[in-house]
Amino acid sequence: MPGFGSPPDRSLEHGRGLMRRKPIEHIEEPEGATTERLTRTLGLWQLTAIGVGGIIGAGIFTLAGAVANGTAGPAVLISFLIAGVASAAAAFSYAEFAGLIPKAGSAYTYGYAVLGEFVGWFIGWDLLLEYTAIVAVVAIGISGYFSFLVEEAGAELPAWMLGAPGTGAGHKVDLFAVVLCLFVAYLLNLGIQSAARFEMVVVVLKVAVVLLVIVVGFFHIETDNYTPFFPYGVGGAFTGAATVFFAVFGYDAMSTAAEESKDAQRHMPKAILYSLAISMVLYVLACLVLTGMQHYTEIDPESGFSTAFKSVGLTGVADVIAVGAIIGILTVMFTFMLGVTRVWFSMSRDGLLPRWFAKTHPTRHVPTRVTWIVGVGSAAIAGFVKIGEAAELTNIGILLAFAVVCVAVILLRYRRPDLPREFRCPWMPFVPLVGVGSSIWLITYLQWETWVRFVVWFALGTVIYFGYGYRRSVLAVAERERSAADK
Repeated sequence: MPGFGSPPDRSLEHGRGLMRRKPIEHIEEPEGATTERLTRTLGLWQLTAIGVGGIIGAGIFTLAGAVANGTAGPAVLISFLIAGVASAAAAFSYAEFAGLIPKAGSAYTYGYAVLGEFVGWFIGWDLLLEYTAIVAVVAIGISGYFSFLVEEAGAELPAWMLGAPGTGAGHKVDLFAVVLCLFVAYLLNLGIQSAARFEMVVVVLKVAVVLLVIVVGFFHIETDNYTPFFPYGVGGAFTGAATVFFAVFGYDAMSTAAEESKDAQRHMPKAILYSLAISMVLYVLACLVLTGMQHYTEIDPESGFSTAFKSVGLTGVADVIAVGAIIGILTVMFTFMLGVTRVWFSMSRDGLLPRWFAKTHPTRHVPTRVTWIVGVGSAAIAGFVKIGEAAELTNIGILLAFAVVCVAVILLRYRRPDLPREFRCPWMPFVPLVGVGSSIWLITYLQWETWVRFVVWFALGTVIYFGYGYRRSVLAVAERERSAADK
């Protein structure tokens, strides 16, 4: 029987042209093509760690303080809860697909299987840019913390290596951000098992720092700081939710590793939901501590927790938090670089991009070629692009992917109710519709410049698809072979 990435037989034909779909019935490993196969080595808790690593990062160390100070006040925890509910609606949809189609590619693969080749291409092409940009943005953010710690230690670094051109006097390149991107690419190229062990250790350290913040900070809470709870009105909490939403996904990138899970059909749905649940509990408790330790007007928008602990005389804890922020945000880079390389690998194996990119290392069984390309590409963005400009590339594609996955899970439930599902999205179709509505609502908050960049990237992708993928995809080749056999 052919594999999921192999041409379907004639009895399983799914549409033609732009609407041809990958056959869901074929979900086992492709036969042959050992140079285009990933190794199943990840267990449940390794997958969960990758998910937590992708979710908890800048959101808890930076966004919480910024939103509390200028948007929501103490109601920042309501902002996180609203964003968490919206994200959970999409997470349930991802979980159903992850148990049904345990293959690399995540939203790209789900869209291809249910909504057709062009939609799959559209989402995959989008995620290539979005995930790469996230890696670069996070690297720039870590570089800023690193420079701060160096200065605190009394050292002075050359101005030319401290930032991208235009970010400061004498700045030519953000060298530390460049090195970070290349370092993460190196880790991923060691093999998924080795890389996952590193991720597990770092995530444990990060969670320990967050728990330190919660436990120690709890004894310094002043309840008067919670008044007024809605200083910017209830609308401020909703506006804050639109901002912090980008701190409550990451499981989507983790789900791209489904093909490297030992028992993906059972473990992937659990890992998606566990990682989001663990992260949301930590987010809410941390927000309670932050807004209880300091009045929202005094919270530092850039380093809220560090300054909050300094304000109560706990300078040593503040320094630990700063180091923990660097460690914690590093795991976000790992998760999203893993995600973009697996989407690229899957698209190439399906023939939508040159198959050369789908070759894996003969012993480590990872897509070495695309990993180094992404590493160098993200390093170039991180080194020479301002963080604000890079951040504008990270929003719209992920929200559109969420909407596509939520629509697809509804269609597939009613189109193929017979398919065996290890996990079923509850309250169908209400929960996926909440995910669609939340994604569209958040898209309305994006700047017009984001739309311009999106349209340009989409136009480029459309040219590449019709110039290459439309005729060279695995399904296109099979379609021509069937047509020839019919004549």
